[in-house]
Amino acid sequence: MASPAERYAAARRRTEESRTELAQFAGTLGFDLDGFQLQACQALEAGRGVLVAAPTGAGKTVVGEFAAHLALRTGRKAFYTTPIKALSNQKYAELVERHGPGAVGLLTGDNSVNGEAPVVVMTTEVLRNMLYAGSSLLDGLGYVVMDEVHYLADRSRGAVWEEVIIHLPRDVLVVSLSATVSNAEEFGAWLGTVRGDTEVVVSEHRPVPLWQHLAVGTRLYDLFTDPDGDPLGGDEGSLVPGAIVNPELVAMSRQQLRTDRLSAVGGRGRRRGQQRGAGGGGAGGGSGLSPGRPASRAQVLDTLDAAGLLPAITFIFSRAGCDAAVQQCAAWGLRLTTPEEGKAIRAIAEERCAEIPSSDLAVLGYWEWLDGLERGLAAHHAGLLPVFKETVEHLFAAGLVKAVFATETLALGVNMPARSVVLERLVKWNGQTHVDITPGEYTQLTGRAGRRGIDVEGHAVVLWAPGTDPEAVAGLASRRTFPLRSSFRPTYNMAVNLVEQVGRERARDILETSFAQFQADRAVVGQAQQIKNQQEALRGYTEAMTCHLGDFREYFALRQAVGEREKELSRAGAAQRRAQAQASVETLSPGDVIALPGGRRATFGVVLDLVPGRGFDGPSPRVLSQDRQVRTIAAEDFTAAVEAIARVRVPKQFNWRSPQERRDLASSLRNALAEIGGGDVPRRRGGPAAAAEDPVLAELRQRLRAHPCHGCADREEHARWAVREEKLRRDTQGLQRKIEGRTGTIARTFDRVCDLLAELGYLTPDGQAVTDAGRTLRRINAETDLLVAQCLRQGVWAGLSPADLAAAVSALVHESRRDEGGRPERTPRKAEAAIGAMHRLWSELTDREDEHRVPTTREPDPGLAWAVHRWASGHRLDAVLRDADLAAGDFVRRCKQLVDLLDQVAVASLDPGVRSAARDAVDVVRRGVVAHTSLT
Repeated sequence: MASPAERYAAARRRTEESRTELAQFAGTLGFDLDGFQLQACQALEAGRGVLVAAPTGAGKTVVGEFAAHLALRTGRKAFYTTPIKALSNQKYAELVERHGPGAVGLLTGDNSVNGEAPVVVMTTEVLRNMLYAGSSLLDGLGYVVMDEVHYLADRSRGAVWEEVIIHLPRDVLVVSLSATVSNAEEFGAWLGTVRGDTEVVVSEHRPVPLWQHLAVGTRLYDLFTDPDGDPLGGDEGSLVPGAIVNPELVAMSRQQLRTDRLSAVGGRGRRRGQQRGAGGGGAGGGSGLSPGRPASRAQVLDTLDAAGLLPAITFIFSRAGCDAAVQQCAAWGLRLTTPEEGKAIRAIAEERCAEIPSSDLAVLGYWEWLDGLERGLAAHHAGLLPVFKETVEHLFAAGLVKAVFATETLALGVNMPARSVVLERLVKWNGQTHVDITPGEYTQLTGRAGRRGIDVEGHAVVLWAPGTDPEAVAGLASRRTFPLRSSFRPTYNMAVNLVEQVGRERARDILETSFAQFQADRAVVGQAQQIKNQQEALRGYTEAMTCHLGDFREYFALRQAVGEREKELSRAGAAQRRAQAQASVETLSPGDVIALPGGRRATFGVVLDLVPGRGFDGPSPRVLSQDRQVRTIAAEDFTAAVEAIARVRVPKQFNWRSPQERRDLASSLRNALAEIGGGDVPRRRGGPAAAAEDPVLAELRQRLRAHPCHGCADREEHARWAVREEKLRRDTQGLQRKIEGRTGTIARTFDRVCDLLAELGYLTPDGQAVTDAGRTLRRINAETDLLVAQCLRQGVWAGLSPADLAAAVSALVHESRRDEGGRPERTPRKAEAAIGAMHRLWSELTDREDEHRVPTTREPDPGLAWAVHRWASGHRLDAVLRDADLAAGDFVRRCKQLVDLLDQVAVASLDPGVRSAARDAVDVVRRGVVAHTSLT
């Protein structure tokens, strides 16, 4: 029992805690804060930055919302940054609901609402641009929330996060919210280096436990069980002592392998009518039954619905697959909604799409999309029209849409949790090849399962397919490794902005504080220790190879020189013999009997003709062998000169495809060989470069024998240590080169970028200051920033109409997918000429980039130029999309990106005509469906 003094102290602490901002904030939430949320918020109120790494759905954003609360209570500003505009819009709506529209603003490429508010939601790129421009909106900034900060690993956009973290004023507290990463402490250590005191808060606990399943046909199996066969679930199911992979699944997997092997060797495989391991009855652990054919998508959803596991997100790594899944389920007759829900869905969809011109609805697939929605079904991917995608998100969050088929982009930020997540495959296309998904990707995808405050548990379901290995799936589910790797590299726009603001030397120092360099330097520490250990071992090896008769290192070098010279002579002899062989092949004629290369026993053939070689290759003889086989022998297959040992008459009209004619000629070949006693093949000695005749080798051998160490009784023991010493020395030198390559890599890349910019006139010749051309480049923030600047300087777009300019500039934002054509069938003449000039500038630029060893600029892609020109000229959407052969969502997305770049061209250009055309181009592109949808 506590003493009166202890009770008084506890009461006083509670009173003090109740007066904190955190206590007042927590009182408005309607739920108790978790431990990690409390820890992070307390650190923030104490004036420390925080990094919060926790699973999807754990409630990380509460910490960001507390930062907004602190800003409002202390009279400072808070910026809440997100990676995508859809998430910005979503967070803006949430904060407006909490604090009111007067206190919250929104800044994205599409929207500017109340930008001077104390709490502003924006994309990370907007904040980066504000920092470079020295915007007055930064005055009074106290907190910056970086939601989904693990985006800094993104190859194309990740550098923006690091730029913001590095360039923010030192007194601004940064709240970094990340998915669970395995190197959170490393990232937190870097944040502490560049931002000051930063507390790292890591939680691997999911507030809603996650159960893992394999769906075999229409039956769900628990992935993990205890030794008695009872299911184990929850987010720690795979880690419970004694947990094993479900024996039934393992048995089915082995039976499937046996069946496949039997089928491969001509066995009967699964018997006709054999019961499958899914659907009625299922497969027991001792039944040995094959899992059979997978269930259809509609059957899987029907099974989940019957088990009370909807709403569900099914991840399909294909846009076309997502759309097809909705159509398949609708054709099957699946309906997951009540009539009342269907009416509510239609009303919401019609309201949200009211601004889309009625003439565009059919070409956009509106009616098919609406029919799927009313059934409770929808697709979600980057090719979907943004307003359709946003409507799907709203209806799913409202519990009206029950099943969404999505690509993996849904897992990267949009708040759409479900009761269940289904993975159709564990393989995806990475842009170059099909690869297995990683444990980190599996965790990210399945993290959507389980809605906090709604579901008591979430469910991850992997569909069984031929070749599925339950133990491999269990490995994905139990390994939560997701290391955060920096993708930072200096860009042209970044370089001119930094040089203008702080000068080149200071800019170099700033870039060396990047997370990329921090990670490289940390790797160097381990390699340096390895070098130290190896140098100690080298000293031991050197001592072991020491000879009392003389310098053994010198003697060992002579041994190596002898060996190298012997190899050199052997290579030279082989090359000479190959050249002789190729020359001799050209002298052969039909009827010559020759020895055939390869094989343990000597075989012979008769030359039928010489097949011409390709390119610089010489001819190859086509021969008939003793066993009546006709084959063409490459000249390089002969290791010595080819000589005819006999001749056989080959008929003029000989048809080597005729079995009878081959049989007759083979008989003549065997008779000719019998006459010469089986055909002894003359053997050739080495050429004039043979080892015995080489004076250099003779002199080296003489010096070797004359060396004092040659007579040492322990000579071979010393030599063994010398071999080890040399190998370790080479390894150590390689490590040293790696360290030299890692140290200062970012700064060296920056120097090369600056040297190229100076050469092109964007920096002064000494690279220390920005020129007028460089100030133009400062205003261009695009992946192809330097090429845009070059086009402006060279007047490539001068005199173009708004439609022509839009068509030409579209080549800098469009990037054809692998299933699209790269070039349009036609392009307006003026736009085509401009694109041709752009391509020539790109070619010259990439040559210079190669010379300076910097990453090359992406090639202009004119695949959208014709469609953009027609759209900008006022044509109907259906005609434009038909010509573009592009999904409506992709077309709108590209047009939004084009509008953004045209806006930059209008600001950056010094040519009044180009400025005017760019502004007009923005207006003619931003019309109709493009104007009435936001960019996600």
